[in-house]
Amino acid sequence: MTQDSAPGTPDGELSGASWHKSSHSGSDNNCVERGRLRSGRQAVRDTTDHTRGTLVFHAEAWSHFLTHIHPAPA
Repeated sequence: MTQDSAPGTPDGELSGASWHKSSHSGSDNNCVERGRLRSGRQAVRDTTDHTRGTLVFHAEAWSHFLTHIHPAPA
């Protein structure tokens, strides 16, 4: 799967994404980056090898994910 072939993603939507590398990525090349797509969906890919594929999430699913990895302070 190439960066432009995530199932259900229109051609070119991934190449037009605004990609950001995780601030938690270290120097050992175990890095991921997130891309905001024009549709409002979010994409995640391997920073060093874009041919490994891209995961694409609807905005609601991404928000749910973030809520559970960064819970609100008690």
